[in-house]
Amino acid sequence: MNRIAASLVAALATGAIAVSPAPLRAAEGVSADQVTFAQVAALEGPAAALGLGMQTGLRAAFAEANAAGGIHGRQIVLDSFDDGYEPDRSIDQVKALISGDGHLGLVGMVGTPTASATQPISTEAQMPYIGAFTGAGFLRDASHGNIFNVRASYFAETEAWIRYLVDERGMDTIALLYQDDGFGRVGLNGVTEALERRGMTLAATGTYTRNTVAVKKALLDIRKAEPDAVVMVGAYKPVAEFIKLARKLKLDPTFVNISFVGSDALAQELGEAGEGVIISQVVPFPWDDSLPLVADYTRALAALDPAVEPGFVSLEGYLAGRLVIEALEAAGPRLTRAGFLAALNGLREVDFGGVTMTFGPDDNQGMDSVFLTRITAEGDFQPVAGSGGS
Repeated sequence: MNRIAASLVAALATGAIAVSPAPLRAAEGVSADQVTFAQVAALEGPAAALGLGMQTGLRAAFAEANAAGGIHGRQIVLDSFDDGYEPDRSIDQVKALISGDGHLGLVGMVGTPTASATQPISTEAQMPYIGAFTGAGFLRDASHGNIFNVRASYFAETEAWIRYLVDERGMDTIALLYQDDGFGRVGLNGVTEALERRGMTLAATGTYTRNTVAVKKALLDIRKAEPDAVVMVGAYKPVAEFIKLARKLKLDPTFVNISFVGSDALAQELGEAGEGVIISQVVPFPWDDSLPLVADYTRALAALDPAVEPGFVSLEGYLAGRLVIEALEAAGPRLTRAGFLAALNGLREVDFGGVTMTFGPDDNQGMDSVFLTRITAEGDFQPVAGSGGS
């Protein structure tokens, strides 16, 4: 289950999961027989497994719909563009896509710093901005009219961490490692507020620079506090480097990670050092096929590429794809961007097969659930008993 990063990279290299160039498209990405969406995300570099995972889930959902005849006679096409998890590159990509007018909307973006840079541009153009792989609070403002989220917020995740560590396990010394940018500071604020509600403060903090694995100084700063737990807001490569170095230095607190880390990629990076590491999740367990949604996802993923194993990131991409499909159905055959946005804004309660998304005039976040998982000795995942959901 923790091989998704390697298999995605292999599939990309062989062309099984293609990153399409930008071909000429009909206005707004809509023609008589196709509708085209764009994904701008990290497809290379330290966060690549996240963009590739989202891409795979989206493609699985779209291929499933296409095999059934498409939506109102149109096949759904996804063009993916690499921003390297860098805001400046993301801005350039999004501006070019908007001016090119060859895509109906953006879907499956990855990251808070890139979203912070591109969301205002997209909102000004009223370009649909769907299913971003981030729990950043600024994307939860439904008044923008073009932003639609699948997942719970980072504040919900950090509250779930502290409730488990402090309220249930009685820990009183919590440290934080975070990426030194808007993403990391959202996590810092969430953890700080969750602790303040309990009359506590952080015992120590450490930071690292985005798209690096320079975590040694952060580790040395945090080690001085001898924390019971280290909660972590970062990408999988630097987080894995931190945990492996900590193990070597005999620092062995409870490690807790945010969903953005990419569970499968983190487990792959950690290897045997991953046992016991906790990760919060915002989508259902990808191997629980008692849920009709998960059974559908598993079949769609196998049809897309039998070599790619299920995982949390691609399941989130699949859910984002299913949300797009639901809105396309509701928009009807006379498809325009304005009509598609109206359909998205008109969604209320949508059941995807045991998994429900609920929207409203002031609520653009489909799901609110958070639960904790733990990496096993075998590199798989199991739910953390007593962590519940929120």
